[in-house]
Amino acid sequence: MSNVEAAPQEVVCGGDSARAELVTPRAVPLGGPRAMTVRRTLPRRARSLIGAWCFIDHYGPDQVSATGGMAVPGHPHTGLQTVSWLFEGEIEHRDTTGAHALVRPGELNLMTAGSGIAHSEFSTPGTRTLHGVQLWLALPVAHRETAPAFRHHAPSPVRHDDATLRVFLGSLAGQTSPVETFSPLLGAEVVLPAGGRFSVPVTSSFEHGVLVDTGSVDVRDTAAESGELVYLPPGASEIEIRAVSDGETRVLLLGGEPLGEQIVMWWNFVGSSHDEIAAFREQWQRERAAGGSATGRFGAFPQAWDSTLPAPELPNARLTPRE
Repeated sequence: MSNVEAAPQEVVCGGDSARAELVTPRAVPLGGPRAMTVRRTLPRRARSLIGAWCFIDHYGPDQVSATGGMAVPGHPHTGLQTVSWLFEGEIEHRDTTGAHALVRPGELNLMTAGSGIAHSEFSTPGTRTLHGVQLWLALPVAHRETAPAFRHHAPSPVRHDDATLRVFLGSLAGQTSPVETFSPLLGAEVVLPAGGRFSVPVTSSFEHGVLVDTGSVDVRDTAAESGELVYLPPGASEIEIRAVSDGETRVLLLGGEPLGEQIVMWWNFVGSSHDEIAAFREQWQRERAAGGSATGRFGAFPQAWDSTLPAPELPNARLTPRE
């Protein structure tokens, strides 16, 4: 998914907090007048990273007949991985590695941008309701120029306590995803019945986030509702999530070792400096005007593309670090 804000904020991510916190989302329209609205909990001024997780967009249930669903033409990424995870609906993905795939509920689609990639995402014609998350992972500087790639994985559901669990990245409750990441990470879907409880050992060096999709939860005496995220700092050896709503509750449990690096994130690019981000933007504009190239940073555009997104204008002021 692209960050389609006309004037995206520069985010310089680094540092840590010693306290747990409740992160409330802000609404961001994804497109024009009939836009699908997403709820964004990362990045925020108070909290930029959870491990390498640097971007969380949560959307739906969205009635496609009213909003037009997801329609994001070809657009670039650098220095990150995108994680697509659906609860309902279907999305068609195409990218400049040649990958053409459908994103379906309960199945992971992970795209590594690395040195540069471009992709498109459109909800399929048969999709009536669209509901899911789009997540980004910042690549450590040592791996930021890795080759672009695409990976699909359908984790099997397992039972743990009262929960149905799908581990799509990392390891949890005896389940391990085979999908490669470039820093120690965790990503899992947890579904609980009304009043259900999920208690699980976790890696104490990780920081964690509990993103509530449906229902309400209590995590260490912190209440959170749909769209909200509970951040937990490193140090815990166990996490307990209690469902406190009458119906089914679904959350994503995300985690990772603190990245330990400062990154600059602007529009769809992750880099290390203003000059690097500006260079990525210039390269995208140049390659977009030429229709893509196999020898360019962002690769040859798929034949099915009839449009691509232009990069927004950079701010008038030089991008500078912000804590």
